[in-house]
Amino acid sequence: MKKLDKIYEGKAKILYTTEDPDLLIQYFKDDATAFNAQKRGVISEKGIMNNRIAAKIFEHLKTKGIETHYVECLSDREMLIKRVEIIPLEIIIRNRAAGSMCRLLGLSEGANLACPTIEYCYKNDGLGDPQINEYYIRALQFATDKEVGHITAMAFKINDLLKKFFFNLKIELIDFKIEFGRVQNRIILADEISPDTCRLWEVGTGNKLDKDRFRRDLGNIEEAYQEVLRRVSA
Repeated sequence: MKKLDKIYEGKAKILYTTEDPDLLIQYFKDDATAFNAQKRGVISEKGIMNNRIAAKIFEHLKTKGIETHYVECLSDREMLIKRVEIIPLEIIIRNRAAGSMCRLLGLSEGANLACPTIEYCYKNDGLGDPQINEYYIRALQFATDKEVGHITAMAFKINDLLKKFFFNLKIELIDFKIEFGRVQNRIILADEISPDTCRLWEVGTGNKLDKDRFRRDLGNIEEAYQEVLRRVSA
């Protein structure tokens, strides 16, 4: 598949058109950002690792009936994806307290929750991706009530599937962010699922295997991503 024009560049990925108007090439960068891009850096070969990890996860979800934008891997850093109209929402599912939830509510990191939670954020880097509710979504016409219901149900189903997937790899899924897009009147999973978008703690040790190592200057960042790749590829 021939790569043509660049149509989008974000913090972690670049999108290119192809000869097929319904397909794009998604290129994974090594750039790393945190705290709404206030902190910037580079994680060596992160793009390669996230491309491979995301592909493995998308392939697993497909076997469980979850439709995604993923088509196939083209190279170390590139995957072929379906062209979708991204819904401007970031969906965050939390299984245990961490990150902004702890800061907002005064909770201890890792505190147990009685059930998974869901948050909706307006996908806008300039505004810091503010958290919004279903009334905002309806008023601003980001999605219909029916679409929000579908997205919510899919997000919790994906959470159930990923918790089991990672637990079998001796990894606990603490929380994660996902995005959805419209294609041919359907809503499907888009973007990526990787250590950039998930909090992943090693079962037994609590060792962080995700971008928190970059956020908090914990060191061994590349090694953590490599370990996740090793386990999902086993």
